[in-house]
Amino acid sequence: MPRQKAVKRRGKPVSRRSAAAQGKSKSTYVLVHGAWHGGWCWKKVVPALRAAGHAVYTPTLTGLGERAHLANPAIDLAMHIADVVNLLEAEELEKVVLVGHSYGGMVITGVADRAASRLRRVVYLDAFLPENGRCLLDYLQPDRRTIIKQGEMGGFVDPLPLKIFGIDEVEDVAWVLRHEMRQSYRTFAQPIHFTGKGGADLPRTYVHCTHPPTGSFDQFAARVREDPAWKFHELKTGHDCMITDPKSVIRILLENA
Repeated sequence: MPRQKAVKRRGKPVSRRSAAAQGKSKSTYVLVHGAWHGGWCWKKVVPALRAAGHAVYTPTLTGLGERAHLANPAIDLAMHIADVVNLLEAEELEKVVLVGHSYGGMVITGVADRAASRLRRVVYLDAFLPENGRCLLDYLQPDRRTIIKQGEMGGFVDPLPLKIFGIDEVEDVAWVLRHEMRQSYRTFAQPIHFTGKGGADLPRTYVHCTHPPTGSFDQFAARVREDPAWKFHELKTGHDCMITDPKSVIRILLENA
């Protein structure tokens, strides 16, 4: 049998067959965080995805995380959608697995509407799944809507208690409290407006976190659980599942690669 030639990748010899297989299996993930968080919240998930050979981007939305110096009351949902669309375009990303957690579901729906050609799948991680013309506030229970609307006067909304997110490990609580930021009220109040189909033609996955339940996401799980157009997963963990159960999140994301 003729000896197979090797090609070099990053200084290491790799067979042509292996190189082709690696290229074929590689995916690109863009992970979009939820309200008050930043790209930092994916810390427990990113290393495993990259170790599996995938490219991973964790953009921080304007005014949050390391971009807190840009915070102002004028920031709205449209700006956060633009943050992610601009990333896709600037990095020339294609066939992306786009993941949105919580409020990030509002953002990725807008991104899927505007940049569907760059996406391969959209994953809602215990996230809002908005209909055209509706805002995040429309989907909240009255008591929680009242809490969020308290930020209307000052322009910013303070983070909700971490107990709601299911975070109770001492180290995790301290870590999140160090990094979470208040968020512009307009991001919660601005309706989303589709110019296309809101990503409805793309393969989509919904992950519902049920322990403890937040009360905000059962409505979306009920909408898609039996829909054959969706992949559906249920995790018995807290809302911030990328922190409370990163292994399950990694498993699901790799299955959707």
